Amino acid sequence: MESVIENIYSKFISADQTVCTDTRKISAGCLFFALRGENFNGNDFAIDSIKKGAGYAIVDDENFKPDERLIVVHDVLKTLQQLATFHRRQLKTKMIALTGSNGKTTTKELINAVLSQKFNTHATQGNLNNHIGVPLTLLSLKSSHEIAVIEMGANHQKEIELLSKIAEPDFGLITNIGKAHLEGFGGIEGVKKGKGELYDYLKKTNGKIFLHADDAILNKLCGDYASIITYGSSKNFDFTGTIEESKPFLQINWYSKNNSEKEIVSSNLTGNYNFENILAAVCIGKYFGVEKEGIKKGIENYVPSNQRSQVVKKNSNTFILDYYNANPSSMEAALLNFEKNYSEKKIAILGDMLELGDESEREHLNIIELLKKLNVEEIILVGKNFNQFSNKLNPRKGSNLHFLNNSDEANTFIQKQNFLNASILIKGSRGLKMEKIMEAF
Repeated sequence: MESVIENIYSKFISADQTVCTDTRKISAGCLFFALRGENFNGNDFAIDSIKKGAGYAIVDDENFKPDERLIVVHDVLKTLQQLATFHRRQLKTKMIALTGSNGKTTTKELINAVLSQKFNTHATQGNLNNHIGVPLTLLSLKSSHEIAVIEMGANHQKEIELLSKIAEPDFGLITNIGKAHLEGFGGIEGVKKGKGELYDYLKKTNGKIFLHADDAILNKLCGDYASIITYGSSKNFDFTGTIEESKPFLQINWYSKNNSEKEIVSSNLTGNYNFENILAAVCIGKYFGVEKEGIKKGIENYVPSNQRSQVVKKNSNTFILDYYNANPSSMEAALLNFEKNYSEKKIAILGDMLELGDESEREHLNIIELLKKLNVEEIILVGKNFNQFSNKLNPRKGSNLHFLNNSDEANTFIQKQNFLNASILIKGSRGLKMEKIMEAF
């Protein structure tokens, strides 16, 4: 007897593998999945999706009676996830999963850029890295794709475990463990456990782990698992790299244990913290047999355009744009890189770091204390988490420390300044809308 998933899959194939979760984006013949959210119920739009051209609507409202176009299931989200896993099992595509507190999107893009020099690849688009995004990414895979690079995001324990079971990766990578989503994970130990769920899955399934072996936390999480490929700064690792140049863009040299001849590769990324991201792409590229020329071309042709590690010149100023997201680990790394690699007049414009729970006050104060030690001419802090210290610190008149409530206030303040010939770092969590700051310039 044909199962519900097999039945839906046959319709998925006949619909040219097209699924949709938004009636504003319906394409002819697609499968509409009536997902539920905090403020909406996709079931309410199921009939409308059919009228707009969807081939079928998958719903989980018991008031619907099954007919030729409506498929009633127990749980639409679980059905979407199960369909994605079923599709993944029909493919010969090799799956590389990656997660981490910082750098996972940049690393994903670099890995894809390198592997695409030899293979037909597919990688997570945008921020489709959660319990809905990963299934949608898997369902967008075609039989022609040889390798898929799947980004997995999480802000609670057990999420990476779920995503791993859905995607069933053959290979995995954790970029790092940092102070991100501390509220949801329940502290740094919760982050370790949550991100380590990818390693746990790969160990159970005899998958391959690409390990940043300089990282003591990742080494401990990996334990004595044997099926690993190591990369980092030690000559004892499978792939070794060092920073050749870091201003304005990162250039590294690398070599493998089997060949000590060094290769130099340049990038369009700023920040020493991108060293390990680039080396991960080198490591994975070499493992899959990409020639050194392909690795060089892939990395050197990758230009960030996603508000991560971007360097933009405008008039007399140099902007370091890193405001896609922020947490204490990435904020500290960005500031230390800013101090080290930019010699002009420095201006730091920083927005709140969100989802830190009970650690929020301490972590924001830590960033302020770090800023005091750095050679930064003007410091503009945006958001209520930073702003709580405006009275406690009581900046004197003429101080270089400025507190603003939101990005609109910061925009107005900056327009009244005359920042010229400066290096300007803009960083903060997405909720602060730090992209508005650029309007002031």
